Amino acid sequence: FDGYNIEDAVIMNKASIERGIGRSTYARTYKTEAQRFWGGQKDEIGTPDKDVRGYRSEEDYAHLDQDGIVNPETEVESDDVLVGKTSPPKFLGSGGGDEVKMGLADRRETSLTVRHGEEGKIDQVMVSETSEGDKLIKLKLRNYRIPELGDKFATRHGQKGTVGMIVPEENMPFTNQGITPDMILSTHAIPSRMTVSQLIEIIGGKVGAMRGEPVDGTAFHSEDKDELRDQLEKLGFQRSGKEKMYNGVTGEEMEAEILIGPGYYLKLDHQVGDKIHARGRGPVTLLTKQPTEGRSQEGGLRLGEMEKDVFVGHGASLLLKERFGADATEIMICENCGEMGIHDKAENRDYCPHCDAGDMDKTDVPHAFLLLMNELKSMMIDTELELEEDN
Repeated sequence: FDGYNIEDAVIMNKASIERGIGRSTYARTYKTEAQRFWGGQKDEIGTPDKDVRGYRSEEDYAHLDQDGIVNPETEVESDDVLVGKTSPPKFLGSGGGDEVKMGLADRRETSLTVRHGEEGKIDQVMVSETSEGDKLIKLKLRNYRIPELGDKFATRHGQKGTVGMIVPEENMPFTNQGITPDMILSTHAIPSRMTVSQLIEIIGGKVGAMRGEPVDGTAFHSEDKDELRDQLEKLGFQRSGKEKMYNGVTGEEMEAEILIGPGYYLKLDHQVGDKIHARGRGPVTLLTKQPTEGRSQEGGLRLGEMEKDVFVGHGASLLLKERFGADATEIMICENCGEMGIHDKAENRDYCPHCDAGDMDKTDVPHAFLLLMNELKSMMIDTELELEEDN
């Protein structure tokens, strides 16, 4: 399959997926509570008023009922509001006056929303109380998942692999009886790992399917392997469980005989829909001024040392400079002693804190470099920067 089953990847039959194999329901629980604060302040559940600080848009609150909570069986998408909620200011007095007379404009929008990148239907809504007597709202979101490229599956013997290719049934290899497999496992997964039990499961599964009754697979007390092979032979198959198969594209008989039979596969929680992530622009961290990390924070994909080497190998110098200078910060360097300069806002002048000279050169450096310089200063290590003429 042109290498699409490399590194433990499995090939799946498209028709099997359409018949329902490997489908699952993914559920996630969301919860929020209306807390009470000092001074009689408390959270309020309901559709936020337009005057509330941080009000979103009418579309975001479209699914909410009169009580400010979304109804069961409602289809929701990424960042949709599930429970409308407003809270008092984080700091008392930040409202700019008496807390008792606080207006709508002083309250904050703190609604519960669908996680970024997720979607589904509301399965259940539960309204209850916490042990402190605060209102508690729990919602269960369900999502129907169909196997796709990158989803992870595993046998009961630890042979795990991701879906590398989904092939139409007419292009799948087939037996003399016209049977096409649901999944194809790479032969390279067997010799070094020695998961012999998986091979026995396939032979046992084949015997059980043909004779119409379960095969005992209890550890140390299972049916004898040779007996299973004898039964397989009596049923008209080879003792090894292998069969002649034909290329689904060309129709030619394959040179090697292939082991084929029923076996269990488990769908694992590592699904590509939960992990796929990309961004063009988004939030940055306050400390480094570099993009945030992680899918939940709408973060960027890390360009590390090895990714840098790829740019270097390609000679993409401008791209290299642009990516590693995304957090560019302008600094002043003293022409006299090489120390970093300071801007005095009171006197509106640039000067060197080391020699008090006023001749400064401005240059752009990554913000991470500035952080390094400041950290070295905190450890009493002085640095001197040398300037070169820009050609």
